[in-house]
Amino acid sequence: MAWALSMAMAALAAVTSPALAFADEATPAKTDKAELPEVVVSGTAGNEPSTEKTGAYTTRRSGSATRLDMTLRETPQSVSVVTRAKMDDFKQVNANDVLANTTGVSVEKVETDRTYYMARGFDIVNFQYDGVGLPFTTGNVAGDIDTAIYDRVDIVRGANGLMSSTGNPSATVNFIRKRPAYQFQASTGLTLGSWNTRRLDADVSGALNAAGTIAGRIVVAKQVGDSYLDRYSPEKTVVYGVIEANLGDATVLTLGHSHQKSDGKGGMWGALPLYYTDGSPTNYRTSTSTAADWARWVTQDDRSFVELSHQLNNDWQIKTTLSHNRSTADSKLFYVYGTPDRKTGLGLYSYPSMYNDVNSQTLFDLSATGKFTLAGRQHDLSFGVNWSKSKMDDISHYGVGIGTALPDITNWTGNYPQPAFNAYTDGSAYEDKRNTVFIASRFNLADQFKLIAGANRTKAESTGYAYGVSSQKNASKTTPYLGLVYDLTPYVSVYASHTEIFNPQSEVDVSGKTLDPVKGKGDELGVKVELFERKLNLSAAVFKIQQNNAAEQAGYIGTKTYYKGIDAQSQGFELDASGELAKGWNLSAGYTQLSLKGSNDKDVKTYVPRKLFRLSTTYQLPFMPQAKVGGSLNWQGDTFRDEGSGIIIRQDSYATMNLMARYDVNQNFSISANLNNVSNKKYLTSLYWSQSYYAAPRNGSVTINWKY
Repeated sequence: MAWALSMAMAALAAVTSPALAFADEATPAKTDKAELPEVVVSGTAGNEPSTEKTGAYTTRRSGSATRLDMTLRETPQSVSVVTRAKMDDFKQVNANDVLANTTGVSVEKVETDRTYYMARGFDIVNFQYDGVGLPFTTGNVAGDIDTAIYDRVDIVRGANGLMSSTGNPSATVNFIRKRPAYQFQASTGLTLGSWNTRRLDADVSGALNAAGTIAGRIVVAKQVGDSYLDRYSPEKTVVYGVIEANLGDATVLTLGHSHQKSDGKGGMWGALPLYYTDGSPTNYRTSTSTAADWARWVTQDDRSFVELSHQLNNDWQIKTTLSHNRSTADSKLFYVYGTPDRKTGLGLYSYPSMYNDVNSQTLFDLSATGKFTLAGRQHDLSFGVNWSKSKMDDISHYGVGIGTALPDITNWTGNYPQPAFNAYTDGSAYEDKRNTVFIASRFNLADQFKLIAGANRTKAESTGYAYGVSSQKNASKTTPYLGLVYDLTPYVSVYASHTEIFNPQSEVDVSGKTLDPVKGKGDELGVKVELFERKLNLSAAVFKIQQNNAAEQAGYIGTKTYYKGIDAQSQGFELDASGELAKGWNLSAGYTQLSLKGSNDKDVKTYVPRKLFRLSTTYQLPFMPQAKVGGSLNWQGDTFRDEGSGIIIRQDSYATMNLMARYDVNQNFSISANLNNVSNKKYLTSLYWSQSYYAAPRNGSVTINWKY
């Protein structure tokens, strides 16, 4: 607990020290300086409405789908919003927690420190930060994205050609960062949880000068502890700082940097075998791990950004963003492969390796947003350019002793001598570039009828190699966006939309020719409703998603793999609700059902659940307003994986329930408790790969919060 006490004292000192850089709240800023004019810039988080201190489970407006300033009801696409209140209520401290409780999204935890995300049957490969981002370098996320620094998370389902012109027609996840407050505020929280988990959060914000024209914010989080998995002890440190300066009545400059380091001691590379040599399924203890006792996976993520926004007049704004990201990973890992014998447990073999990689990204975005008059009506317009470069360098050092027979892992202690990692090396070095020009407009055709039309012209090119295979690719495409919204009443709208996306690929066919880019498109019809003074958002949608020419392994010529392009189609419907049902009663819920077929009309990606239900709700007790109670329920339909030779691995449908309670002792102090997987359900984290491991059993935590 020494680290916790040290950080708590540091946070307290930062809050109370007279030498603190934040301006003394006792010296009020002049009204004309402190109350700055509202600047609304599309596609940026700095001007997105904050969900902090609202206690709400929804927000009215979001630019995450179109770059235009519209309400959720006016947006002709499915959008879910995870607010700060929901994250705090259910202790959703990482991206996995957030997305696993979001309508239409499944989280495929293939390993302890690496995760895939799916929506509408396809991999989510676009994460954005304040509306700016690139597709994943490797198709998945390594490490643990902490949520302490975010105000909310927007999830736009389907293809999102205006905001993410390259990628898959699945979803775009937009993390909206916290921004400085001009009135002094501070908070800290200490959490104690199962398996000796300890977490400290601190957040301080306020004006930095007496005039109230400059404000700053610092967010710190530290988490350590053990795990339900044998030998696994995850640890992470998060630091975020941001400064906002009003250079005039119409110009705002923002500078920020975030740092996160995750250290997974004893983490798994790969996971448990799913079946025995006789084809029957394995059934290990929930805590079983294949990791050696020396295994370690350290990831570090640093993100710096500069934003400059200027309001030309009441109708037009210009926004420029420059970001630089650097992610590194250093690991010593132990992979286990093979198929065990049911009686002896033998038949597994070792594969130790050491990896180092660096991924650096530079992104620039310039946009203008405003209004114009045509045919006697006022319309909205947004246009701009963005440029990005991503460079990946990694090297693999393979360990001596690959193929060594292992004992039965049922009660294995991870006792495997750490080898020398000099058997041989391999790696990759490649660079991706994207250049984009975009334009979008909302035409006010009639009081009840709006047309949203736009296009995104992107050129994508790559050079380099990856493990002996060329990564050379070059493609350009214009992706259209079209949406129609008709207001049946001031609170009910129907909509239709069409949007596209594409993704270059470097895989070659049997003739050695590089496959054409993957192309994807999405069509959607829906209805959206605002109820209870616009505090509750409801939506229902039917969708059809098409992905064409995605590379699939087709065979070998000598030792080289060749691929073929395959098509897949997803169609289904979604229901979504978020907001306040009654005073003190918040709700977030959604149901998704889909089919996923290949070009031969057969089911594909059978590991993807065809049915998903999400529900989270909290209620502030009217007879005891200091108390809040709540619960969440996640259910998914059955999934399976065909391993060939008549071996099919199945996971039946299952549900998990979580509970929460919070009591405000006074206006400064509160205590909360969370209990997860109440029924202690045993289930696999994913069937995405031919290996998997078990999800966490029943666990809980208690948090003491202080705020000012």
